[in-house]
Amino acid sequence: MYEQDLIKVLTDYVKPKVLAKKNRYKKWEYGYNKEHDFVVISRTGEIGEVYEIQNLKIALPKQKNIYKFEDNKWSKFDYPKALSRIKTVFDFKQYPEEFKEEWYDYIDNEFTRREEGFWFYNKDIPTYITGTHYMYLQWSKIDVGAPNFRESNRLFFIFWEACKADSRSFGMCYLKNRRSGFSFMASGEVVNLATISSDSRYGILSKSGPDAKSMFTDKVVPISVNYPFFFKPTQDGMDRPKTELAYRVPASKFTRRKLTSTSSASSASADEALQDLKGLDTTIDWKNTGDNSYDGEKLKLLVHDESGKWERPNNILNNWRVTKTTLRLGSKIIGKCMMGSTSNALNKGGDNFKKLYYDSDVRKRNANGQTRSGLYSLFIPMEWNYEGYIDSHGLPVFENPGKKIIGPYGDEITDGVIDYWNNEVEGLKSDQDALNEYYRQFPRTEQHAFRDETKQSLFNLTKIYQQIDYNEEVKMSGLVTKGSFQWKSGIKDTAVEFMPSNNGRFKISWVPEISLQNRVITKNGIKYPGNEHVGAFGCDSYDISGTVDRLGSNGALHGVTKFSMENAPPNRVFLEYVARPQTAEIFFEDVLMALVFYGMPILCENNKPRLLYYLKRRGYRGYSMNRPDKVYNKLSVTEKEIGGIPNSSEDIKQAHAAAIESYIENYVGQLSDSYGDMYFQRTLEDWAKFDINNRTKFDASISSGLALMACNKNLYKPTQERKIKSIDLGIKRYDNKGVRSQII
Repeated sequence: MYEQDLIKVLTDYVKPKVLAKKNRYKKWEYGYNKEHDFVVISRTGEIGEVYEIQNLKIALPKQKNIYKFEDNKWSKFDYPKALSRIKTVFDFKQYPEEFKEEWYDYIDNEFTRREEGFWFYNKDIPTYITGTHYMYLQWSKIDVGAPNFRESNRLFFIFWEACKADSRSFGMCYLKNRRSGFSFMASGEVVNLATISSDSRYGILSKSGPDAKSMFTDKVVPISVNYPFFFKPTQDGMDRPKTELAYRVPASKFTRRKLTSTSSASSASADEALQDLKGLDTTIDWKNTGDNSYDGEKLKLLVHDESGKWERPNNILNNWRVTKTTLRLGSKIIGKCMMGSTSNALNKGGDNFKKLYYDSDVRKRNANGQTRSGLYSLFIPMEWNYEGYIDSHGLPVFENPGKKIIGPYGDEITDGVIDYWNNEVEGLKSDQDALNEYYRQFPRTEQHAFRDETKQSLFNLTKIYQQIDYNEEVKMSGLVTKGSFQWKSGIKDTAVEFMPSNNGRFKISWVPEISLQNRVITKNGIKYPGNEHVGAFGCDSYDISGTVDRLGSNGALHGVTKFSMENAPPNRVFLEYVARPQTAEIFFEDVLMALVFYGMPILCENNKPRLLYYLKRRGYRGYSMNRPDKVYNKLSVTEKEIGGIPNSSEDIKQAHAAAIESYIENYVGQLSDSYGDMYFQRTLEDWAKFDINNRTKFDASISSGLALMACNKNLYKPTQERKIKSIDLGIKRYDNKGVRSQII
């Protein structure tokens, strides 16, 4: 069931003795547990399995009271007819005490499931759903009636419950596929929370005001209207409002004490109770889309629907900076955000949502334990949630089934969703924009979800994405190795070794044979690379130590081979380094060690000259290439001293872009009978977004382009005009007109 790596079940994550002891005394508290670095979503004081969903560890409640439906799968419980006729709590209180006593346990049980969640057998497997998920399945009415149980939704609600429980989290940023049910699930949650809260406000935003209004009127209000009387608070105004849903008395759990005390109560006393609770009001409303929507408000829950589709002048990043403050009071988080969307093309709002999504990575936290955005990112691949490929138990059918499998509506599922998806992709390969739109709507990876339109790219985006897809299919782990370079025995300026490491900053796809490693030629005390005929490096350096938050602040290094008679793959980008170590000197030493190990020269921009001076000071000036578009005697004093090439010239910018363009056309994507061997996804994605008029953000493109120019430096040699001078050979010319010839 978990073969697609969306979820991991962590076996014995807590020592069995510790788990048993704390369960015995019910010592597990709801919320983030720092000692074990997981989020407890159990409200019973006991925990069971520990899930890891998108790097967030979540402790589920201990199994108990597991319900078994007749068909060994989820089924909605029938609402007793005797209760379905009752419209309000006050109507219920007018019934005889015997009647109320008969239904007390039923109502109390529903409140318990709402709070603690629900266990049931699904295909004989004990399965837990959160209280919110139970309310969605049992009591929410959507466009098709009652929602079906889906395993993907179960994991979604478990992740969401962890976001609510974790005091460090502002909520979730959900990257979804189309028709995944997010709008209905979010609508169900806003009603679920609002009906048990007092003095609270709940807000809805979408890609436009009309979309937010539609979600409110077509989803939120019908769900609220169809709640049973014991979950439904007293409501102000119209039954089906258009702008605001106001609850004046929140729903509360019934007790026998309450039933007894109100058994003889009159309608007048009920009115008195209403007056006593007059100030306890909760509202759900929606706002028009804008950067300052809900500015200055205090929200308990903000539903952010279609947040990846905010187009200019609206900006989801600007809005989140504003609405984030509505969910906190000082350092305390008092509200949560449920954000979800597919992504538009990058220039149509997708770029801002992409940044927000990656700023929500739970692995990257500040000193306060929060992600950069405050949210937690979640991505559920399309194969988990694609209509027509989910069986009657709510489980996805990934591969072609070997036996008969029936869907939720009785139809037979004969093939797997992955094959279906691959067939769709194959049929769209001739129309790259249509293919990218399909990827964005039904993504299997995060990269698919953020695919851009081909017409927006300077380079051949079709070939770039062909290569990206190929790399994903062949599982990059076997073709690219992460690691670090180090001086042998720690002695600088000797030989360099490569050490594989998951924490390394270098990614390489080719290591030269021993005879080619560390080739150095020394002339007049200056060291020169011994493998200049094999390949070259390009580098986008930086001069200031420390990290910077803005984009485009990394140092980048790329290595590229060219055709040679050595045992080396020709025309391959074999090394990628995109990082910003704590000091610039660490970066410079990383670059130097790579140059020495491969024995290749480097072409670097000289507008940030510290790297070039560093190489000269260490005796490696011979490794720094001079600009290839000028002869030596035309170089400036500084260029003669340290080498390098300026980035300000328009001719250089065009030549740089042309070098990348030519390489993509010839060596990237689907070739005549194979695929290219460019295996570095980050560089490919950088090429896809490259903007020649705003190059500072594209470290990998700058670096790789310089490496390609260095390997083809002969293309940029200056052409010298040859002046043809006439030479007098002393030969006379005659005019033969007339009777006698005459010398001209």
